[in-house]
Amino acid sequence: MESLLSGSPSRAIYVVVFGLAAVACVASLRRARRIDDADTRRGLEWFLLLSGGWAAAHVAYLLAPSTRLSLTAYLVGLTVGFAAVGAWLYFCSAYTGRSLHEDATYRRAAVVVFVFVVGLKLTNPLHGLYFTATPTATPFPHLAVEHSLLHWASMGLAYALSAVGFFMLFELFTQVGHDTRPLAVLVSLTGLPLVFDIVGTASPRFIDMTYEPIGVALFSVGTLFLFFERFQTVRLAGNVDSPVVFLDEDDEIRDSNAPARQLFPNLDDAVGEPLEEALPAVAERLASDDNVLELSRDGESRYYMVATNPFTFGNTRVGRMLLFTDVTQTERYRQEIERQNERLGRFASVVSHDLRNPLSVAHGRIELEQERQATENENLTAAADALDRMGRLIEDVLTLAQAGDDIDDRQPVSLSSIAERAWETVDADGGDLRIESDVTVEADPERLRQALENLFRNSVEHAGPDVVATVGGLDDETGFYVEDDGPGIPPYLREQAFEWGVSGEGGSGLGLAIVETIVKGHGWEITVEESAKGGARFEVTGVRA
Repeated sequence: MESLLSGSPSRAIYVVVFGLAAVACVASLRRARRIDDADTRRGLEWFLLLSGGWAAAHVAYLLAPSTRLSLTAYLVGLTVGFAAVGAWLYFCSAYTGRSLHEDATYRRAAVVVFVFVVGLKLTNPLHGLYFTATPTATPFPHLAVEHSLLHWASMGLAYALSAVGFFMLFELFTQVGHDTRPLAVLVSLTGLPLVFDIVGTASPRFIDMTYEPIGVALFSVGTLFLFFERFQTVRLAGNVDSPVVFLDEDDEIRDSNAPARQLFPNLDDAVGEPLEEALPAVAERLASDDNVLELSRDGESRYYMVATNPFTFGNTRVGRMLLFTDVTQTERYRQEIERQNERLGRFASVVSHDLRNPLSVAHGRIELEQERQATENENLTAAADALDRMGRLIEDVLTLAQAGDDIDDRQPVSLSSIAERAWETVDADGGDLRIESDVTVEADPERLRQALENLFRNSVEHAGPDVVATVGGLDDETGFYVEDDGPGIPPYLREQAFEWGVSGEGGSGLGLAIVETIVKGHGWEITVEESAKGGARFEVTGVRA
């Protein structure tokens, strides 16, 4: 081998070029194994391996010590090279999200075409229609190959099949609005060796052989090292119709799809710029707890939820992907509900304040009149009771309006401790609170106390001041219960118990509605059953212990 290389510099150039192509393909296999998608990885690995094998076969063809071995190496190269077309199509189908590579019909057709073409190549010594091989000494001793009709027909078929894969890639790039020029440059590498094929046929300065392994090797390695990360961004962007922006590990703009550039026109010239400079409003949203971005488009405000996900190449994080989802309708509805709750809260405060003053005056006058009269006046007593009931009703209305607010201040609290605090506010002389078991729940302490107070008051209203209320955790550890020994709630009224205005005699009809509002504000559920002593039993489930 050394004598051949030293005596023939031109041969050395050929060997080095094809050898480097083979080594580059094989060396790239390690990086290709880091591709996440199994089918895409498998297709690209085989494409690299077969491309490298084709180039290696040409090295063997150039260095073979005999005509027979040189011819065998060349035939192996032709076979492996045509097989690379199948690997390329497999990769393109998997990468673009198609299922052609999994279709049994297409697979069988591919095998038939491959066997037929390879059969024509291998039987060339019998028909001589593919190529003729003649030993020659120009420009150095080698086996000169003169290609015939079947070779050019086979090459045309290979390029036609490869074009199908190129079309898949260009279609995907176009769909996501990605620049196709870099892909076009990369694809052109596969056609460049065809020029040398033609020149080799017409000029003695180049040996007459197939030069495609060089271009295919450059393309396969370039696909992996130069553009695969860009291919990956295109594939991710192609899976969604929403705007997508890709950042590198330094949070600089790396890429984007067409919807994102429509949403942010300055992205066209923002590649390489830090996110905080190119899209300061987006950077501000990502740095805050509120991930909803407000943008003015065509004279109206639109809202987009900004989600961020790590962007990896294999197991290596190379940046992150920003996904913008249009949530305009949802956000407008949320804002409207927020405004309604705010108006309701203001209304309840104003009403309760304006009613309390005249109620206080009326209550004071009744007390003065009762003190002035020597005997108890039933009419004044009834009026005082009615005023007390109106006062409780006002308090319940205000509490119900406030109970609709979001539950944010959650912390682990002891159910028994909150229940004891709530019981102290209930007018239940002669009654008793029993704690069967204690549980620690994640809740807003004040809101939970309000709910328990209303449950206890409901028991007093229906069972009397000597009621016995019991609190404990459920056996399946999914929540807790509050029950009493009163008359209970009839089965036909249990589904209506939490509706507004449903009450026994003397109640406001809002107490249990307040309880349900607070419970659901925590994300829990409440139901009413019958206690062991025939009273009412309220079970709260879905509680995080």
